Amino acid sequence: MKTLKNKKILISAGPTWVPIDKVRVITNIFGGTLGLLIAKEAVKQGAKITLLMGPGPYSLFKSKNKKLKVIHFKYFEELYHLMRKEISSKKYDIVIHSAAVADYVPIKFYEGKIKSGKKNLVIKLKPTIKIVDQIKKWDPKIFLVKFKLEVNVSKKELIEKAYKSMLFSNADLMVANDLKHMKGEKQKAFIIDRKKEIIYCGEKKRGIVKNLFKIISKKL
Repeated sequence: MKTLKNKKILISAGPTWVPIDKVRVITNIFGGTLGLLIAKEAVKQGAKITLLMGPGPYSLFKSKNKKLKVIHFKYFEELYHLMRKEISSKKYDIVIHSAAVADYVPIKFYEGKIKSGKKNLVIKLKPTIKIVDQIKKWDPKIFLVKFKLEVNVSKKELIEKAYKSMLFSNADLMVANDLKHMKGEKQKAFIIDRKKEIIYCGEKKRGIVKNLFKIISKKL
């Protein structure tokens, strides 16, 4: 049974770059594996998907399925404008925002290339706009799934931080992770709803993905 037949879903995945100069960027360690698995499973469920995929192992990924449209991006600014454009179109039922978005951007962009050989190089950063906090402002009717990553915290602390973060963004579901539980196919995650119920706790990416869609289908 295709539980999400003809539902339109926007998925973001992978890292974002922020430039320091013409040849250097700040990025993170994530590659977009989970986001790609989410997109492929959504297609199996009968949904129509637009996948915004950041730079990394899947930057050359092209879909042969008419129900899976892939748009590649590299930089934070690209993702921000893509998300705003797509969501403001009011054509999506669900947004699954799994991209590992940069939290900071250099205050100063260096034209050309910073010379090598410097004994010290100080790069000052400022916060980026939180894309996930804008989503419900762009379209209040969207069903929003947010992701929260912490590092080396207790389960209680992870759940508390994730729940507060979900409410702040007005998200409908939260997928909470700790980096210590992420290794290859293994990825322990907690799926939390607005009642603060832990609906699912899984330890493998594919299990997380399949159960995420079961929960979304029940919530819609």
